[in-house]
Amino acid sequence: MPTKREQEYKMIGLNIAYYRKLAGLSQLQLAEKVGISRTHMSNIEAPNMPTSISLETLMDIADALNTPASTLLIFK
Repeated sequence: MPTKREQEYKMIGLNIAYYRKLAGLSQLQLAEKVGISRTHMSNIEAPNMPTSISLETLMDIADALNTPASTLLIFK
């Protein structure tokens, strides 16, 4: 059963993947910078597997990507 925020989780994951690639980082490299597993990073980015993340993790990812956290929440 889809959750209320499923589409937003997908968009956050796609934004993270976009900015990660723009920074030239692999999922493993970003996961290590953030302190989470590569599998968790993969789940966050996977559009077919919407995964919620904590604000702390979102901010840690934004810091590692040198981008404001708000940028990851802009859905185009």
